[in-house]
Amino acid sequence: MKLCVFQGTFNPIHNGHLAMAQYVKSVYNYDTILFIPAYKPPHKELDDDMSNHRFQMVKLAVGGEGFFGISNIEFQNERFSYTYLTILELYKRYKIEGKIGFIIGLDAFRELREWFEADKLKTLVDFIVFPRDLDIDKDRLAFLHYKGYQFTIAKMQPIGISSTNIRKRIEANQNISTLVPTVVLEYINKNGLYREE
Repeated sequence: MKLCVFQGTFNPIHNGHLAMAQYVKSVYNYDTILFIPAYKPPHKELDDDMSNHRFQMVKLAVGGEGFFGISNIEFQNERFSYTYLTILELYKRYKIEGKIGFIIGLDAFRELREWFEADKLKTLVDFIVFPRDLDIDKDRLAFLHYKGYQFTIAKMQPIGISSTNIRKRIEANQNISTLVPTVVLEYINKNGLYREE
């Protein structure tokens, strides 16, 4: 199986995430795009209830697509979600053809060398990097390539959607219906997420 993973906080998952995954499916030859919601991302404060809500929203968002999947691998250990450990576990669980693909935003990719076991992680995956805008730091990318990071830059037009902005819009009681799948919006409203108490 040719596997690509999309790991993230997904707080909440939005149409930009899904567009990125659709792009990878249409351009690259992967059999499955596996969404992996982080249980407890390092450097972020998220309680267990919100972690479970995030997982359920991703499950709803990707449920109708045959080539999308979702994994609770980072929930099974209930530890901080370190990408390197997750990727190692995926190689144990699945018969992987070639290297695992890894969808990542350019902002996170530029800081990759600070991640846990980054030098080992870079040997295990091929990165598919999505810029947030058209301003790409080519020198930084050239440096990462020199350091052995294998990556391609997605040529998809940047989508100006962020989970942070969505949360702010919800707090301000603004419409987000064009930013998230309908099933996710319904879940957010039903559970009163991202609204101040």
